Amino acid sequence: MSGGLIVVQDFFKILHKMATFEKLGLSEEVLHVIKDKKFTEATEIQEKTIPLINEGKDLIAGSATGSGKTLAFGAGIIKKSLKGGGIQALILTPTRELAEQVAVHLEEFSYYSKLEVCSVYGGVSMEPQTKKLSYAEIVVATPGRLLDHLNRNSIDLSRVKFLVLDEADRMWDMGFKNDVAKIVNACPKNRQTLLFSATISAELADFSSKYMNSPTEISVDNYVDASKLKQVYYDVPDNGKFSLLVHLLENEDAHLVMIFCNTRRNVDFVVKNLKLQGISAQAIHGGLTQAKRNLVLKRFDDSKVNVLVCTDVAARGLDITSVTHVYNYDTTRDARDYVHRIGRTARAGKEGVAISILGSRDYDNFANVQRHNPELKIENVTTPNYKKVFVKVGGDDSRGRFGEKRSFGRGAPRRDSRGPRRDSNRSSSGSSRGPRRSNFRSGGGGGQRSHGNTSQRSSGNTSQRSSGNRSGRFGRSDSRGPRRDRPSNRNRNFR
Repeated sequence: MSGGLIVVQDFFKILHKMATFEKLGLSEEVLHVIKDKKFTEATEIQEKTIPLINEGKDLIAGSATGSGKTLAFGAGIIKKSLKGGGIQALILTPTRELAEQVAVHLEEFSYYSKLEVCSVYGGVSMEPQTKKLSYAEIVVATPGRLLDHLNRNSIDLSRVKFLVLDEADRMWDMGFKNDVAKIVNACPKNRQTLLFSATISAELADFSSKYMNSPTEISVDNYVDASKLKQVYYDVPDNGKFSLLVHLLENEDAHLVMIFCNTRRNVDFVVKNLKLQGISAQAIHGGLTQAKRNLVLKRFDDSKVNVLVCTDVAARGLDITSVTHVYNYDTTRDARDYVHRIGRTARAGKEGVAISILGSRDYDNFANVQRHNPELKIENVTTPNYKKVFVKVGGDDSRGRFGEKRSFGRGAPRRDSRGPRRDSNRSSSGSSRGPRRSNFRSGGGGGQRSHGNTSQRSSGNTSQRSSGNRSGRFGRSDSRGPRRDRPSNRNRNFR
């Protein structure tokens, strides 16, 4: 009997939350979808923006990844779009993955409205897109491919009532400012313009003054629940980063893991060597075909692969649920991207862990992250003992090596009780201060800090040397190849 009472109480809770959505002015068709998907409550961005969008106002909304903004702008679009009325809504996104994801969500929300949603992005044939554009009501596109269609006269924007810029700051960072301006000029002037961005830069403010009609500004709190997110960093020698990563992956109680690198080359290196260690990992970055990227994301989202190694292209906007651990194998250069990375976990009330593995080349970036995000509490934790891992440096390169194996990593370095040394003028956040930057460019054996174990400064094989930070996977490559006449005790730059 008591079990039945609980069921009835839960039912009335759902009705109460549905009433909350109904008060936002959603259409019956969208409310039906919300009921089917068992959404329990509106997010802050939805509560603040949907009524204003329904009133026809232009908006500048500051919102982080995972805040529910697709439903926020999608609800108004679906409510005011007519079946068979031509392209009435255009959503611009910075990446192919985000375009595909937004299109899928809009298809779900418009299920009972029978509206056609077309995703338009590069890397695939234009002809199927051209065919669907002839009868679509909603288009989600990346700027470059949309311009291709405009130049070919295969898209008609004359009936657009809604123009949405999703992840606008990212589009500007990627150099799409001029492309977006051309697209905006091709849309009717009496449209409603909605700009969603994690940050509002001076350039975005300039855009709004030129192309938006007295926009209302909305901001919401960061979607990452700090009480649910544990942030830590390990300070290790450069030649111990990958070995520690393997150790943590093998010993952490993780479900789905995202590992972030700054370059495609590092992503491929990490994935290849994780597989050699028997760890199921897949890569996603801009160098893969769109079909491959879509397949990888689907396998990860379906938990068929539990480790995704990626560049920041995957940090923005992608709706990947149930991520328990985020690893920063490379520390991002942009402090904002750090927040987007860790925002992949600790979502929807679940706990998560963000782990940064710092080598000497990460120190400046890490200090920048802390300086621009003083509210972050990133704890320095003691490095555990970890075993050496052998890595394969695949591919034929300028030095004529192919697939040779290198030993790198070692047991936990000796540390004094005070932890790693730090500069007195290094900025800090909370009780955690950034690690000391070593003099990586110095000559002889004085470059890389070895945490009290100087025997690791030399591999004893001058033909496999990486000097300073001019070669190796973290810095600029010297196309002339390594110099052979450097002293044998030169600092090595292994993983």
